[in-house]
Amino acid sequence: MARVTSVNISEKKGTMKHEVPEIRLRLRHGIVGDAHAGDWHRQISMLAEESVSRMREKLPQLKPGAFAENINTEGILLKELPVGTRLRVGETIVEVTQIGKECHNDCAIRRAAGECVMPTEGIFVIVVQEGTVRAGDAIEILKQESSR
Repeated sequence: MARVTSVNISEKKGTMKHEVPEIRLRLRHGIVGDAHAGDWHRQISMLAEESVSRMREKLPQLKPGAFAENINTEGILLKELPVGTRLRVGETIVEVTQIGKECHNDCAIRRAAGECVMPTEGIFVIVVQEGTVRAGDAIEILKQESSR
Protein backbone atom coordinates (compact mmCIF):
# COMPACT_ATOMS: atom_id res chain seq x y z
CA MET A 1 0.00 0.00 0.00
CA ALA A 2 1.26 3.46 -0.90
CA ARG A 3 1.48 5.92 1.97
CA VAL A 4 2.80 9.29 3.14
CA THR A 5 6.08 9.03 5.07
CA SER A 6 6.45 12.72 6.03
CA VAL A 7 4.94 16.16 5.47
CA ASN A 8 7.21 19.21 5.31
CA ILE A 9 6.91 22.99 5.09
CA SER A 10 9.04 26.13 5.11
CA GLU A 11 7.54 29.32 6.48
CA LYS A 12 9.93 31.55 4.50
CA LYS A 13 11.25 31.20 0.95
CA GLY A 14 14.94 30.36 0.81
CA THR A 15 14.85 28.26 4.00
CA MET A 16 14.98 24.47 4.30
CA LYS A 17 11.66 22.68 4.62
CA HIS A 18 11.19 20.85 7.93
CA GLU A 19 8.95 18.00 9.00
CA VAL A 20 5.65 18.85 10.72
CA PRO A 21 2.95 16.59 12.23
CA GLU A 22 0.33 17.51 9.61
CA ILE A 23 -0.42 19.89 6.74
CA ARG A 24 -3.71 21.50 5.75
CA LEU A 25 -4.42 21.65 2.00
CA ARG A 26 -6.58 24.50 0.69
CA LEU A 27 -8.12 24.94 -2.78
CA ARG A 28 -6.40 27.47 -5.07
CA HIS A 29 -3.67 27.82 -2.45
CA GLY A 30 -1.78 24.65 -1.57
CA ILE A 31 -0.46 24.14 1.97
CA VAL A 32 -1.56 26.57 4.65
CA GLY A 33 1.58 28.07 6.20
CA ASP A 34 4.02 27.05 3.44
CA ALA A 35 5.97 29.90 1.82
CA HIS A 36 5.57 28.39 -1.68
CA ALA A 37 1.78 28.16 -1.55
CA GLY A 38 -0.30 30.14 -4.03
CA ASP A 39 -2.76 29.93 -6.89
CA TRP A 40 -0.42 28.34 -9.44
CA HIS A 41 0.35 24.91 -10.93
CA ARG A 42 3.08 23.94 -8.43
CA GLN A 43 1.20 24.27 -5.15
CA ILE A 44 2.68 21.14 -3.56
CA SER A 45 5.77 19.06 -4.31
CA MET A 46 5.97 15.32 -3.75
CA LEU A 47 8.98 13.00 -3.78
CA ALA A 48 9.17 9.23 -3.30
CA GLU A 49 11.14 7.93 -0.33
CA GLU A 50 12.62 5.38 -2.74
CA SER A 51 14.29 8.28 -4.62
CA VAL A 52 15.51 9.89 -1.40
CA SER A 53 16.94 6.57 -0.20
CA ARG A 54 19.17 6.32 -3.27
CA MET A 55 20.54 9.77 -2.48
CA ARG A 56 21.10 8.79 1.18
CA GLU A 57 23.65 6.25 -0.03
CA LYS A 58 25.82 9.29 -0.90
CA LEU A 59 24.49 11.71 1.74
CA PRO A 60 23.27 9.74 4.78
CA GLN A 61 22.32 12.89 6.72
CA LEU A 62 19.45 13.84 4.36
CA LYS A 63 16.25 14.61 6.26
CA PRO A 64 12.64 14.90 5.03
CA GLY A 65 12.27 18.18 3.13
CA ALA A 66 15.92 18.29 2.01
CA PHE A 67 14.83 18.46 -1.65
CA ALA A 68 12.22 21.15 -0.84
CA GLU A 69 9.49 18.52 -1.10
CA ASN A 70 6.28 18.94 0.85
CA ILE A 71 5.17 15.30 0.89
CA ASN A 72 7.37 12.21 0.97
CA THR A 73 5.78 8.93 -0.11
CA GLU A 74 6.54 5.23 -0.36
CA GLY A 75 5.05 2.47 -2.44
CA ILE A 76 4.06 4.58 -5.46
CA LEU A 77 6.13 5.44 -8.55
CA LEU A 78 5.43 9.16 -8.60
CA LYS A 79 7.70 9.91 -11.56
CA GLU A 80 5.66 7.53 -13.76
CA LEU A 81 2.31 9.24 -13.11
CA PRO A 82 1.17 11.30 -16.09
CA VAL A 83 0.05 14.89 -15.75
CA GLY A 84 -3.68 14.85 -14.95
CA THR A 85 -3.51 11.88 -12.58
CA ARG A 86 -5.59 12.37 -9.46
CA LEU A 87 -4.51 10.94 -6.13
CA ARG A 88 -6.35 10.57 -2.85
CA VAL A 89 -3.82 11.48 -0.17
CA GLY A 90 -5.37 10.96 3.24
CA GLU A 91 -8.65 12.89 3.18
CA THR A 92 -7.54 15.13 0.29
CA ILE A 93 -7.44 14.82 -3.49
CA VAL A 94 -4.62 16.31 -5.56
CA GLU A 95 -3.93 16.40 -9.30
CA VAL A 96 -0.51 16.02 -10.94
CA THR A 97 0.41 19.16 -12.91
CA GLN A 98 4.14 18.73 -13.56
CA ILE A 99 6.80 16.03 -13.44
CA GLY A 100 10.21 17.28 -12.33
CA LYS A 101 11.54 20.81 -12.59
CA GLU A 102 14.62 22.67 -13.61
CA CYS A 103 17.08 22.39 -10.76
CA HIS A 104 19.36 25.08 -9.48
CA ASN A 105 22.79 23.92 -10.68
CA ASP A 106 24.32 25.25 -7.50
CA CYS A 107 22.03 23.44 -5.05
CA ALA A 108 23.81 21.99 -2.03
CA ILE A 109 22.73 18.41 -2.76
CA ARG A 110 23.95 18.51 -6.36
CA ARG A 111 27.28 20.02 -5.24
CA ALA A 112 27.75 17.35 -2.55
CA ALA A 113 26.47 14.28 -4.42
CA GLY A 114 26.94 15.21 -8.07
CA GLU A 115 23.23 14.72 -8.79
CA CYS A 116 19.76 15.57 -7.51
CA VAL A 117 16.59 13.49 -7.86
CA MET A 118 14.02 16.28 -7.62
CA PRO A 119 14.43 17.51 -11.23
CA THR A 120 13.53 14.12 -12.71
CA GLU A 121 11.66 12.20 -10.01
CA GLY A 122 9.71 14.81 -8.05
CA ILE A 123 6.18 15.80 -9.02
CA PHE A 124 3.98 18.84 -8.45
CA VAL A 125 0.28 18.82 -7.69
CA ILE A 126 -2.64 21.16 -7.10
CA VAL A 127 -5.36 20.73 -4.49
CA VAL A 128 -8.68 19.37 -5.82
CA GLN A 129 -10.25 18.53 -2.44
CA GLU A 130 -9.21 20.22 0.79
CA GLY A 131 -8.24 18.43 3.98
CA THR A 132 -5.40 17.39 6.24
CA VAL A 133 -2.46 15.11 5.40
CA ARG A 134 -0.26 13.31 7.95
CA ALA A 135 2.55 10.77 7.85
CA GLY A 136 0.99 7.30 7.58
CA ASP A 137 -1.95 8.41 5.44
CA ALA A 138 -2.81 6.14 2.52
CA ILE A 139 -2.31 7.21 -1.11
CA GLU A 140 -4.59 5.90 -3.84
CA ILE A 141 -4.57 6.56 -7.59
CA LEU A 142 -8.10 7.71 -8.50
CA LYS A 143 -7.71 8.66 -12.13
CA GLN A 144 -4.75 8.14 -14.41
CA GLU A 145 -4.62 9.70 -17.85
CA SER A 146 -3.95 7.22 -20.62
CA SER A 147 -0.63 7.43 -22.43
CA ARG A 148 -0.81 9.15 -25.76
